[in-house]
Amino acid sequence: MDDSEQRRARLMTVNVTESPACGQVETSTGRQLQIDPRGPFRLDLTAWALRRRPHNAVDRWDTATYERVVSLDGGPVALSVTQVAGPDAPRLSIVLAGERIDQRAEALARRALDRLLGLSVDLSPFAAMAAPDPLLGPLAAHLRGLKPPRFPTVFEALVNGVACQQLSLAVGIHLLNRLTADRGRATSARPEGPRAFPDPEDLAYLEPDDLKRHGFSSTKARTIIETAQAIVAGDLDLEALQGLEDGAAIERLTSLRGVGRWTAEYVLLRGLGRLHVFPGDDVGAHNKLRQLFAIDTPLDHEAVGRLVARWHPYAGVVYFHLLLDSLSRAGLTAHA
Repeated sequence: MDDSEQRRARLMTVNVTESPACGQVETSTGRQLQIDPRGPFRLDLTAWALRRRPHNAVDRWDTATYERVVSLDGGPVALSVTQVAGPDAPRLSIVLAGERIDQRAEALARRALDRLLGLSVDLSPFAAMAAPDPLLGPLAAHLRGLKPPRFPTVFEALVNGVACQQLSLAVGIHLLNRLTADRGRATSARPEGPRAFPDPEDLAYLEPDDLKRHGFSSTKARTIIETAQAIVAGDLDLEALQGLEDGAAIERLTSLRGVGRWTAEYVLLRGLGRLHVFPGDDVGAHNKLRQLFAIDTPLDHEAVGRLVARWHPYAGVVYFHLLLDSLSRAGLTAHA
C-alpha cells in the first residue's frame, strides 16, 4: 500500500473521539494538536453553518480561524481551530486553552469538535446521490467540503430552538448572545473574554424574570429554566434521546413545556445529528425550497416531506446546504 492509499485508509477509519493527537505540543498559550478530518472538508463553510449570522458571539470566525469556548467537565476551555491543509486531505491545527488541559480534557475537546464540525461524518454517499440531481448537484458541488454541524450538547440545541421560535434567526441569536454573556463562563486566562454556552447548572436556579430581561418571553424563559431544572435533578436526560427512534424522541421532546414539532425536529438534526431529518415547519427552509423547486404556492409540513423525500437519508444535509447558500446569496458569509 503506497502513502496515498495509507492516508485514504486512515481517513476512512478516523475516530476523533478516540484517536491520539497528531503532533501534540504544549505551548505557552495552551495545548496544540492536529486532527485529520474525513475529507473533503472545509472549515470556513462548516463554521458558517454553525454561525448562521455574523453577530453570533458563541461560534466565532476570524478570517481563517474558528473559535469557541466549550464547557468540559464543568470547566471552560477555549478552542481555536485553523485548517492547514486543503479540503481533499484536510488537516486542522487546534489550540486548547483553559485552567487545566489534561488528557481527559483533550479527549472531551476532540469529541466536542467532532460534533461541532462533523469531522468524522462520511458524506461520500451524499455526494454520489447529489451529483446527478439537476437541482441539488450544482449546489453540492459549489459547497463541497461543508460538513453537517451539531451543537456540543442536546441541551444547547434545545435552547437554540426555543430561542428562535417564531422569531427571525437574527433576533434569536441576539437572545442567545445575551444569555451566554450573562450566564456563560469564561476561561480563567480571559475572564472578560468569550464565554461558553451556559450549562443546565448555570440556568436551573434562575427566575423567569432573569431571562425576560434579555428578551425571552415568559413561556420561553419557563421552558429553558424548567428543562435545566429537570436535567440537574436527574429527571431528564436529553443525551439519552440518542437511543430512541425519531417518533419516540419527538414525543419526549414535545412533552416539555413550550416545545413543538419544529423545535423537536430541529433538535433531532442539530442536537442528535440525524441527517435524514429536515425540519418541516421551518419557514426559512420553506422559502429556500420554493425557490429551488420554483414553487409559487405556500408549503406545509407534509408538502416539505414530499419534496425532500428524494434526498433520503440526507435531507438534513440538504437543509444545511440551503442555509449556507442563502447566507452566501445575502452576502453574510466570508468564504471564497
